Amino acid sequence: MATTRVLVRTLPEIFYEDPEPVEDDMLQARPIHRVAGLLYDHYEDHPNVFVSDGGFIMHNRWNGNDCVSPDCYIAFDVDVASIEKMGNFWIWRVGKVPDFVMEMASLIAAANDMGLKRDLYARLGVVEYWRLDYTGGDLYGYPLTGERLVDGAYEPYEVRTESDGPVTSYSELLDLIFSWDESGGFDLLDPVTGRTIDKAVIDRAARLITEAGENAEREARLVERAGEGIG
Repeated sequence: MATTRVLVRTLPEIFYEDPEPVEDDMLQARPIHRVAGLLYDHYEDHPNVFVSDGGFIMHNRWNGNDCVSPDCYIAFDVDVASIEKMGNFWIWRVGKVPDFVMEMASLIAAANDMGLKRDLYARLGVVEYWRLDYTGGDLYGYPLTGERLVDGAYEPYEVRTESDGPVTSYSELLDLIFSWDESGGFDLLDPVTGRTIDKAVIDRAARLITEAGENAEREARLVERAGEGIG
C-alpha cells in the first residue's frame, strides 16, 4: 500500500514588512540625540535598563506592520543583551512593554503624537509618556509635557515656569527633573541639587575647579618665593 506524504507548512508566528522610513523633520535629530544621550549616560551602569532612540516596538504578534517607533524609550528590569539581539523591541518576547516613552515634535507627526500614539501607549500600558517641542510650543502647544498612566488613562504632571525662564516638570518614574529653556534647550536635572546630570558638563566643571586650584597653588608658591627673595 502506497504511503501518502503530506507536506505540512508551519507558518512563522508573525508576518511583517519593514515599515517605510518616515519623512521626519530633520530638526528632530538634535533634540533626540540630546535626550537619548543624557539617558544613555545616566543608565550606563544599570545593566537591566534598556534605553533606545531607534527601532520599533512590536506589539502585535500576529501583524508585524502594527508597530510603533518612538523617538526615545526606556524599559526597566529587562535582559538588555537579548533585546539588542532582536533588533526591535518585541513585547511578547521581552515580557513587558517599555516603561517610558518620549516623542519629539515634528511638523508631520505632532498631531499623531498627541492623538493616536498617545492612545496606543496608554493602551499598551506605558507608565510615562513625555513630549518635547523644541520650537517652544509651536507644534504641541507647549514646550514640555509629561504624563503618568493612572487607571488606564494619562494624567499630566505639573509643569512649572521658573523665575529665570526654564520650563520644568518632575518625572516620578525616572526621579529626574525635565527642563526646557529657550536659550539653553533641553536638560535633565538632579531633583536634589537642581543641577544638570550631563556628565560632560559635570566633568568640565570639575576640570575647571581642579585647574583653578592648581593655578592658585602655583601663584601661592610664586608669592612665597618672591617673599623669600626679598628677605
